[in-house]
Amino acid sequence: MSKVILVTGASSGIGKSIATFLQAKGYTVFGTSRNPKKLEKFSFEIIALNVLKTETIEQAVAYIIQKEGKLDVLINNAGMGITGPIEDTPTDEMRKVFNTNLFGAIDVMKAVLPQMRKQKSGIIINVTSIAGYMGLPFRGLYSASKGALELVTEATSMEVKNLGIHVVNVAPGDFATNIAAGRYHTPVLQNSAYKDNYQKSLDLMDAHVDGGMNPIEMAKMVYKIINTKSPKLHYKASGFLGKFSIVLKRILSDRVYEKLLMNHYKL
Repeated sequence: MSKVILVTGASSGIGKSIATFLQAKGYTVFGTSRNPKKLEKFSFEIIALNVLKTETIEQAVAYIIQKEGKLDVLINNAGMGITGPIEDTPTDEMRKVFNTNLFGAIDVMKAVLPQMRKQKSGIIINVTSIAGYMGLPFRGLYSASKGALELVTEATSMEVKNLGIHVVNVAPGDFATNIAAGRYHTPVLQNSAYKDNYQKSLDLMDAHVDGGMNPIEMAKMVYKIINTKSPKLHYKASGFLGKFSIVLKRILSDRVYEKLLMNHYKL
């Protein structure tokens, strides 16, 4: 029987690429969106789910199980970006990004785990970020939310391993998607002490996304993980620079690494 796969945040970007690729490989794929009625037709079925509303998560998971009788794979992809100086960014927006990227992902895991425990099998793939391995200037809240999800993945993996369930994460680097359009951008305030450096960093971030990898590479990595008997805990879908930056963080002193980052962002 074909594996049944749930991909959250599948209406665009990385999520759409993953869902489309896996559907073409013969899997039964359900993608999610907050407002699926507003979307065009996809090759996979797309259902309503908002990670900030637990009732929609429960309804979506129940619908899949009722229709297919099982749920083999969760790709926890839904998320949001945020940029801004810590001092200038509204705290409510900080909470929103954690509620989306961390607690939303946790709530989806909690919804699928009872079925996976019943099956004594399943795999959860949490989509994190290379940014989750380091605190990036003007992206601190995004880095923190994705880094927190990395640690939750590690803890959950140990908790469910003896139940036949694998939990892994994939940390993408820069991909050519529309993620910049969906970010919360703290405005560049004219009276801000961070105005010039923040604007330079925004321009650099957008350039990185525009020149990023093709999302199909992320889809291929997810496909490989699904077909691995004993998957690793951490995967990194990034170019050389993203992976190398993590290695450097491990071997350099904190302040030397900080200086490298500041030079990179022209601070």
